[in-house]
Amino acid sequence: MGAIVDFVQVMKEKAKSLQKKLVLPEGTELRTLKAARIIIDEKLAVSVCLLGKEADVEKAAAAAGVKLDGMSVVNPAASPLVEKYAAAYYELRKHKGMTVEQAKVDVVSPLRWGALMVQVGDADAMVAGAESTTADVLRAGLSIIGTAPGSKTASSCFVMQMPDASWGVDGAMIFSDCAVIQDPSAQQLADIAISAAQSCREFLKAEPSVALLSFSTKGSGGDHADVKKVQEALALVKAKDSSLAVDGEFQADAALVSSVREKKAPGSALKGKVNTLVFPDLGAGNIGYKLVQRLGKAEAFGPFLQGFAKPISDLSRGASVDDIVVTCAVTLGRVK
Repeated sequence: MGAIVDFVQVMKEKAKSLQKKLVLPEGTELRTLKAARIIIDEKLAVSVCLLGKEADVEKAAAAAGVKLDGMSVVNPAASPLVEKYAAAYYELRKHKGMTVEQAKVDVVSPLRWGALMVQVGDADAMVAGAESTTADVLRAGLSIIGTAPGSKTASSCFVMQMPDASWGVDGAMIFSDCAVIQDPSAQQLADIAISAAQSCREFLKAEPSVALLSFSTKGSGGDHADVKKVQEALALVKAKDSSLAVDGEFQADAALVSSVREKKAPGSALKGKVNTLVFPDLGAGNIGYKLVQRLGKAEAFGPFLQGFAKPISDLSRGASVDDIVVTCAVTLGRVK
């Protein structure tokens, strides 16, 4: 249990030390309001901006028993920054046929407004999804913030904390992608692997050891398209970052157990324990993390978005207040 508490505590301490600005587009959502109060009280952010009509936010806060002291409330439609944000959005989207007039209409959407706050520097991080779909959060993030340099792919990861500390880094591992890309191409899979490696560095404070998973180990599955895709992804990762400890394609036992790996894949570039698992598609990733969570009694933190140029996070619509606080702390802790 100690390591589980440590992950949350480390990310909270980092957020406290950075003192960055957070925007929460779902300003009338009750759990979000309660989380915002905790974030301010625990000094996890220097400021929290709630988006929504002032009267609606105040009414929701009263219903939630939340005092808004120390927070700001912005109604995008009535903000004096509409012209500035619309101009910024137009510049970002004019190559897609965006007009200035349409930009003024679109920009008052809370998710777009929140993403623009991050993009122009009025906020450092955005967290949403308690009442918005993942697709809508991703769409706002991709169209305004975009992906990190060198990547065209936004994806996600979970921090999986096992009760058995012999796995990964004191029992913690990165699982990716388990929530965003249904059937990644080889290029997307390569981007996911590189983003997951960076998440390992940020979250686990360890150098990544990355295994690309499959139903095949080093060609044992023949020339099936799914096997070839992982093999191609591995080649792309190595070409982009030759210093990264990465190998595949591996069945799960070969990835996780070094003695099995030595037998099935002698001469593998991976030695010892793996701490980052990259799944071949969303089906495998989603099933995999939930099996480990339920049967292995692991804690699953996330999903945390990765691959964006600036920190944003998506929430499960079933997220608890504590889930929202932790996700905000993690997101704030990723601000450069």
